Amino acid sequence: MSVNDPIGDMLTRIRNAGMARHTTVNIPASRMKIAIAEILKREGFIRDFTIVAGTPYNTISITLKYTPDRRPAISGLRRVSKPGLRIYTKRGEIPRVRGGLGLSILSTPKGVLSDHEAWRERVGGEVLCYVW
Repeated sequence: MSVNDPIGDMLTRIRNAGMARHTTVNIPASRMKIAIAEILKREGFIRDFTIVAGTPYNTISITLKYTPDRRPAISGLRRVSKPGLRIYTKRGEIPRVRGGLGLSILSTPKGVLSDHEAWRERVGGEVLCYVW
């Protein structure tokens, strides 16, 4: 199946799996999606992820994280920069999500970084998504 917005598809699959209380979700792999999954794991929004080799394409198997009362650790995901409208930001204007409780993920010249990593590296870039 051809997807026009692969990152949006990834976020939607994670959102739907969390609402359905699934333990894992499988997503077609790409370098950008793997980088986003690494950031989500590092920031504590998902438990773990693995790359599964497949015949037509590799997939990312993401293990979702839940609280003890079975609420998802990711309460919201929002795609910001879309294929039809790219959103870029400077270092000094990197958006804070939910007053710093959330996370914005940026594609920068130094790779895919979280908002505070981009601030530390002194770079701006394309705002991919918000996670809270």
